Amino acid sequence: MFATDDTIVALATPRGRGALGVVRVSGPRAHDVLREISRRRSPFSPRRATLTRIGGNAGAIDSVIATWFPAPHSYTGQDVVELSAHGSPVVLRTIVQAALGAGARLAQPGEFTLRAFLSGRIDLIQAEAVADLIAAATPLQARTAFDQLEGTLTRRIAALDADLFDLITRLEASLDFPDEGYHFITPDEICARVGSVATGVEHLLADAHRGRLVREGATVVIAGRPNVGKSSLFNALAGADRAIVTSMPGTTRDLITEPVDIDGIAATLVDTAGARDADDVIEREGVARGQEARRVASLIVVVLDRGEPLTADDQRLLDETSSQRRVVVANKSDLPDQIHVEGAVSVSALNGCGLDELRFTIAHALSGDEDLRESPTLTNLRHITLLEDARRSLCRAASALSNGHIAEEFLLADLQDARGRFDEVVGVRTSADVLNHIFEKFCIGK
Repeated sequence: MFATDDTIVALATPRGRGALGVVRVSGPRAHDVLREISRRRSPFSPRRATLTRIGGNAGAIDSVIATWFPAPHSYTGQDVVELSAHGSPVVLRTIVQAALGAGARLAQPGEFTLRAFLSGRIDLIQAEAVADLIAAATPLQARTAFDQLEGTLTRRIAALDADLFDLITRLEASLDFPDEGYHFITPDEICARVGSVATGVEHLLADAHRGRLVREGATVVIAGRPNVGKSSLFNALAGADRAIVTSMPGTTRDLITEPVDIDGIAATLVDTAGARDADDVIEREGVARGQEARRVASLIVVVLDRGEPLTADDQRLLDETSSQRRVVVANKSDLPDQIHVEGAVSVSALNGCGLDELRFTIAHALSGDEDLRESPTLTNLRHITLLEDARRSLCRAASALSNGHIAEEFLLADLQDARGRFDEVVGVRTSADVLNHIFEKFCIGK
């Protein structure tokens, strides 16, 4: 675990050249570091953007806008300084070096957000949402991450936890006064309230498949025999000429990938070598890689040539993918129809006809009947796993209650276990190893 009583510094904007770059400093000496590198005698005014000059050993290097946020009213809950400078990598590197020379140390990945979590500014769900928002590749991903950053999931879990805490308190009170005859809750009320919390968890988990699809995206593999138009379709869906297209069979010999947004789903398109028995050793390796890609794909788009009758290679591919999630495409819809495959989507990769219907069909095949227009509440596998554990504990308690009398001590054990899982989701109880695993995936400066 990182130390939190020292002062850290990092570039908070992406590396490279740009109009502006931001350097962030956090810790008990952040204001002192700012005064030293700006050679300013008087203190900076809190939360007021101030034009000042920043220099290194060779003198001033840039005029920057410096803003000091005193603790606890800052992103990390500590004193924070943000310096907006010109976006030259040389300038930004010199500012960071100057801060290091003034006593700060270089921040580790995610260390600013970790300090925000440890100081109670945000909970663990919100901290993970920060990383998801930065990594968002589609508007739906960004909206979902922002909802979690705003506390949507936190509030729903807090409501379930409050109900469970009240139930546990009443049961423990009954245990504390066994001889006095105090009954703080009836058996029927216990059953009803355990069932209510369990139902709330079920409602959250009902969103899990859609949530993981939105957060993690999907791998969509385009497959077919040579010259059916796989690469042309790949380029059309990607919106760029990523794959080489020729009339020569076997042009594609390796996997080509491209990230795309398909109706809100962050999908990775994969173009593969034509599925056939190849003599060339390089093409044979490409075909094998295509087979492996199909094996692990979230969805396979099987492309057929609408202008030619089905071949043995076509039929073999249809048979091999029949048990997998797939969409069948009849490409070259501008040609006379020579095939009859039920459910095939007719498109023309050449002129774009049918592509909107294909995108809708792909999205529907990935999501099933779930609506991808609304932001899902539950998206993170860590949260899903912990809530599934909580559901099992609540189900054990409900089952024991339905079977007759159960000692309150055993009932409390299951309920306390479920509440412990709630605490782990929001970070009330979380090991250092889990925190390190979460925050090491963040970018430096966040």
